[in-house]
Amino acid sequence: MSRSVRVVWDDALTSYDFGPSHPLAPVRVELTMALARELGVLDRAEVVGCVPATDDELALVHKRAYVEAVKRVSAHGAPDLSVGLGTEDNPAFAGVHEASSLITGATLAAARAVWSGTAEHAVNVAGGLHHAMSSLASGFCVYNDPAVAIAWLLSQGATKIAYVDVDVHHGDGVQALFLDDPRVLTISLHESPRTLFPGTGWPGETGAVGSAVNVALPAGCGDAGWLRAFHAVVPPLLREFQPEILVSQHGCDSHALDPLANLMLSVDGQRAAHEAIHRLAHETAGGRWVATGGGGYELVQVVPRTWTHLLAEASGHPLDPATPTPMAWRALVRERTRETPPLTMTDGRIPEFRDFAEGYDPADSIDRAVMATRNAVFPLHGLDPLP
Repeated sequence: MSRSVRVVWDDALTSYDFGPSHPLAPVRVELTMALARELGVLDRAEVVGCVPATDDELALVHKRAYVEAVKRVSAHGAPDLSVGLGTEDNPAFAGVHEASSLITGATLAAARAVWSGTAEHAVNVAGGLHHAMSSLASGFCVYNDPAVAIAWLLSQGATKIAYVDVDVHHGDGVQALFLDDPRVLTISLHESPRTLFPGTGWPGETGAVGSAVNVALPAGCGDAGWLRAFHAVVPPLLREFQPEILVSQHGCDSHALDPLANLMLSVDGQRAAHEAIHRLAHETAGGRWVATGGGGYELVQVVPRTWTHLLAEASGHPLDPATPTPMAWRALVRERTRETPPLTMTDGRIPEFRDFAEGYDPADSIDRAVMATRNAVFPLHGLDPLP
């Protein structure tokens, strides 16, 4: 399907580092890019560098006073709790502005490439910091790079942008920044706010015009249930909305091994989600697709494999799940983490699901979650909530 893909990368993107005990360890993106390189995935993409987002670009969604506060923290590493820096989730560190603005600049570079037609797809695996608010760092996120990219696209004349977020945590920052903007459709599939941060993302959070869509899935949901929910909600809405460009966030903390959440997906299920989003980009957005990383805290077994699958999918040359991981990459994993690397690119699962069109089961907690979302938003888009 793909005609061209641009991967935005700079080794300096690993400078977004909250410290050695923080879950968001930059080694996860280092190992991702190393695995993609060793498997030849990057040979099928144009890999380009990036520059930091400017203050004016950050101000597309962030208050200028907030940016100045982050700069002050950045100069000395001193906390400023008034903007959320210096907490357990978002420790203050010297250079935080430079590191955060570079990640945002990388996602902006991806958006520019797709909007200009330089590339059909563009990916920034270091991005996806979807919790940051206009004046507050939150949930490991300082600047909201997907939101800045969406706001930039709107400033260039885009009139319809869809944002699909498959991170296990609700994409609350992006939703909040565009809640009542009919030009932006945000769709988030996440673990129920009953059991997980940030405690938002209920189906009733629809915005004034149904521009926010939330699928709140029960803890324990695995591949079959997650994919059933995705296909019951996302394709019908994207087909109806017909965006000019699709922006997606591919947090992989929905995996069963992730230490911070409670869903039970496999790498194979996540690979199926990447494929589905890719197909929807072509079907509904003329192939124009900007993809980012996101959460993911199983640094060796999960993040490098699922995001390498994302890069391969975006390149139009998906990897055979049975592909062995390269010996050189396994050695790098041991050197950098002292952990045992995975031997193949699969968890050995077949990501099958029963289509929602076959019927709704009110006794099933996943089906109830799906119907809550469809009942809340489908009528606002002229769609029948019933399967």
